[in-house]
Amino acid sequence: MTRVRTTHRRNALHGALAALGFLAAPGLAHAQAPAAGPLTLLVGFAAGGSADSIARIVGARLGEKTGRNVVVENRPGAGANIAAKAVIAAAPDGNTLLVTTAALPINETLYRNKGFSAQTLMPISIVATTPEVFALNKNDKAKTIAEFVANAKDQEVLFGTAGIGTGSHIAGEYFFKFVLKANPKHIPFRGGPDATNALLGGHIPMVISSLSGFAAQVASGDIRGLAIASDKRNDVVKDVPTFAEAGYPGFTSLSWVGFFAPPATPKGLVGDLNKQIDAIASEPAVQAKLRSIGFDPMSGDLAAAEAFMTKEYAQWKKMVEALELRVE
Repeated sequence: MTRVRTTHRRNALHGALAALGFLAAPGLAHAQAPAAGPLTLLVGFAAGGSADSIARIVGARLGEKTGRNVVVENRPGAGANIAAKAVIAAAPDGNTLLVTTAALPINETLYRNKGFSAQTLMPISIVATTPEVFALNKNDKAKTIAEFVANAKDQEVLFGTAGIGTGSHIAGEYFFKFVLKANPKHIPFRGGPDATNALLGGHIPMVISSLSGFAAQVASGDIRGLAIASDKRNDVVKDVPTFAEAGYPGFTSLSWVGFFAPPATPKGLVGDLNKQIDAIASEPAVQAKLRSIGFDPMSGDLAAAEAFMTKEYAQWKKMVEALELRVE
């Protein structure tokens, strides 16, 4: 009899709590839940690149701070579309996140039939940015972008980048064609190191790359930066003027690394992830690591991440459509 009465009392208490909303309150349930299994960070690029490096820097701290087992999985291919598509199809439980770059908004317009909309992904946090830099061989006689174009034979402006459809390619071709009204000729390479080596060897006159791609060579003077596509100068390459300082105000172009959640992930969970990642991106030791690889640390709340991405989708769409670039 005692056992039965205890059960009845327990059931009555359970019913009372449920009626008051304590058991059903999602915020309380989430706050009381233990760390949920492994956290997988799907990176849309090969190991060793900037997105991979930042995923591992942030992932290591996430594991330490939350007690979760954080796994970084590289899934390169199709301009990072393979990883994006996998995260869109993942369960919206906060256990699988995408780590990617400006390739995400670029590909939204560049790829005609990729089979998904990147804009369904939920921005969590943009943790770092790096500006595009237009750079010459150190022996080139041109001191400004205007001189470089004037010296080009028949105004055919040759420049190399790490592939077709990258931010560097699009930013460079757009600038020369629509800002300077010049005739650009793009020379794609298999990767940033190949393009940089070609510049160092004098095989091409200019390389356009994110600062993170050749920060050390520009800082040392082995490569001469003409202009940096950001609002202010970068401490790593203090001698390189901004485009505004070079006479072209309003032209900016950034690459970046950010974290995204699958569609339909609860907003509260996305907000929690934003706070965790934002706190890590604000740590002095993490910021020092980001700066050492040519990135500017970035932090902000969920609204800031969403606003940043809205602007990115619009800016890259404008440039891709103006250049009439398409990948089937």
